[in-house]
Amino acid sequence: MNEESFKKEILDFEDKYISPYAAKNCEARRERETSHPFRGPYSRDRDHILYSGSFRRYIGKTQVIYFAASFDEQLSNRSIHTLQVSQIARTIGKALKLNLDLIEAIALGHDLGHAPFGHDGEEILQEICQEKNIGLFFHNIHSLRIVDKLANACKGMNLTFQVRDGILSHDGEINEKYLKPDRDKTEADLTDYCQKKFQGGEMPIVPTTLEGCVVRMSDAISYVGQDFEDAIRIGILKKSELPEGIKKGLGESNTDIINSLVTDIIVNSYNRDEISYSSNIAERVFELKQFNTERIYKSPRLKGKKTKLKTAFKFLFEKFLSALNRGEEESLIFKEWIFNRGKNKGADYVSSNLLEQVVVDYIASMTDRYFNNTYIKYKK
Repeated sequence: MNEESFKKEILDFEDKYISPYAAKNCEARRERETSHPFRGPYSRDRDHILYSGSFRRYIGKTQVIYFAASFDEQLSNRSIHTLQVSQIARTIGKALKLNLDLIEAIALGHDLGHAPFGHDGEEILQEICQEKNIGLFFHNIHSLRIVDKLANACKGMNLTFQVRDGILSHDGEINEKYLKPDRDKTEADLTDYCQKKFQGGEMPIVPTTLEGCVVRMSDAISYVGQDFEDAIRIGILKKSELPEGIKKGLGESNTDIINSLVTDIIVNSYNRDEISYSSNIAERVFELKQFNTERIYKSPRLKGKKTKLKTAFKFLFEKFLSALNRGEEESLIFKEWIFNRGKNKGADYVSSNLLEQVVVDYIASMTDRYFNNTYIKYKK
């Protein structure tokens, strides 16, 4: 048996034993065709993401409680969150007989574009972009920019449409009882979504695969209980403050909450072309999200740090923008960002983008510690 025949037999075998609603390996499409004798298309995408620099930097980006991450290393970071999303989504996907390689690729890549310091960092970059009139910053859109444009010395990762769509469409912060894939989506739909969001417009988006829907639901499952436990750990909340309805419906620990939500989704989604909660569980999930928003994400202890953080972001933004305008090649934005794309590629990258966008790309790539060290270095 030659290599092509062997590969086809492996992929056909995988496609044969998954749900009729699952994404098939033979349906994968990418801009530049590529193949491997032993790995399917989504497996290759997963590995491109796994070995990327952006994936390695997950470990240095805080999930939510960034002011305590330096002295409590058990608090969630972006790496832990991503791995937990992947594992939760794989558990659901396995029970529903979906394509696990596709699920894993989307899950591992869904937050590549997150800025340092969680959603506060994202909101500050949004404000800066708005002030500079270069469109808004959204981490899901920036994740797609990374895999399409910035990774691999500006050659991109050449991922499949299904993985790229799942990354762009992953938003787990929306309250949803169920998700049904939009199977008619095209590349033009992704472009249209990005353009409208950049301009500040409201633009709904739904994954094109059931696997993408699973990851989107799993994103929320991963953080709703974990953020609550992290808040208890550093004293923002007490366990007894969790509302009784949530305790009775979902449980009192992150483990119980995950088990409740995963079980409910599997039972209500089995052999269906949608991913769904039961009505009662959905209400409890929405209640827990609202509780976390009011008591954690809007906590004075968390938001009290945001003013200083905003000052640091704006200072570094102006510092690096000035360095680009002046061609100061000793600046870190040249030495540790632009030149990492290669001398020629770096020049092409700068010339083909607004200078403000180059600065956004650099700051968004930073880990919390790198950001702090850079700010201290230039503030002296």
